[in-house]
Order: sequence, then C-alpha cells, then structure tokens
Amino acid sequence: MKIPILYEDNHLLVVEKPVNVPVQEDNSKDKDLLTILKEDIKVRYNKPGNVYLGLVHRLDRPVGGVMVFAKTSKAASRLSDVIRRNELERKYLAVVRGVPEKKQGTLTHYLYKDTKKNKVHAVQASHAQAKKAVLDYETVGSAEQLSLLSVRLHTGRSHQIRVQLATSGWPLYGDQKYGQHVNRPGQQIALWASTLEFPHPTTKEIIKVESMPPKEYPWELWN
Repeated sequence: MKIPILYEDNHLLVVEKPVNVPVQEDNSKDKDLLTILKEDIKVRYNKPGNVYLGLVHRLDRPVGGVMVFAKTSKAASRLSDVIRRNELERKYLAVVRGVPEKKQGTLTHYLYKDTKKNKVHAVQASHAQAKKAVLDYETVGSAEQLSLLSVRLHTGRSHQIRVQLATSGWPLYGDQKYGQHVNRPGQQIALWASTLEFPHPTTKEIIKVESMPPKEYPWELWN
C-alpha cells in the first residue's frame, strides 16, 4: 500500500492516512499504518534493524486525512508537549445529516468512554469519568439534506467529533456507531482530517499541512 507523504524531514513524517486502515495493530490483525510506514522508511533509506517512528496522535480507523509521526524520540517528546499545550491545530471536514440552525458555533459536552463496548457517551458534567470536549464548527454548505462542516478541535477526546455532532442532532454521514438510525451499513463515514498546523519540534517554524477528501459521494457535492 502506497501512503501519500505530505511532508518529511529528519524529524517528522506527515502522511495522508487512507480510510479504513488502523493506525496501529488492533484485534483485526489487518496491516496498520505505523507498520506500513516503518517498512517504507526501512526500504527508502536502506536502514538496517528496527526503524523508530513515534505515534503522537490518532485517527479512528474509518477516518482518513493528515497525520504526523515523529522520526526521533526527541521529536516525539516535543510533539507530545505541543499537543499537551494545545498548540497542535487540528481541523476536519465532516458531512452530517441535517442542517445546523446556527451557521457556526462552539459545542461543549462531557464525554464518557465505555471501553468494554468502545463507545463514547455524552453525560452530565458531574459524571465521575466525564471528560470535557470542546469544538468549533462552521457550515460550509448544504445540499440533499446534508451539510458540510469545517470543525476545529480544542480537545482530543476519543470519537469526539462523531459523538458531539450526533448529540447535537447532526450525525455524520455513514457513521454506523453514532448514527445507525439514519445511515445504511456499507456507507463510508464522511469525516476527514483536513489540516494540521504546529510548531516544528526543533526549528519552531510553523508547519501547516493540508489534505482534501476524495472526489466521491458525498464529498463531491461540494467539490
């Protein structure tokens, strides 16, 4: 599998994750992105032994788009700090069912993850295991009872965008887990990591990498 490389230097590797490829090995034992990239680096640079590649953030298996990996442990540590300080700007494109009343806004929820069922629920703030989740959204356009949203994350909770939008009444197109009442099995979830912006771990220069979703339904409604 050829993974598109969007940016690379001695410290960083930024790629376009394909949809339905796990970021790291899971129970399915399907080939994962981390392993594919390590093997690719090994071949491209003719490296002996094990290749280091640090995983600093994740995307859900069905989601495609921009991901950054660290090529050194120092870069991994510094990128983790960047994420902790909320200096990693993450933007997504999402196609949702319905049309939000407000063209733009901020959504705040408290989320609880049921790890046994791998499902996240919006709960009261007083819930013992609740974690605050915040995102901004803006409606780019609407067609065929669907809307294209630009989403900016302020927090990085598991399944955050999927749960917050579904809880607000706009489940993602194709999301079987949080929108099974309006989506059919086999539909591809329409969530795409479109932009990553962050200070370079050594030069501090601002790196901005963008990726566009595939030209297929429902994305093509706005292409």
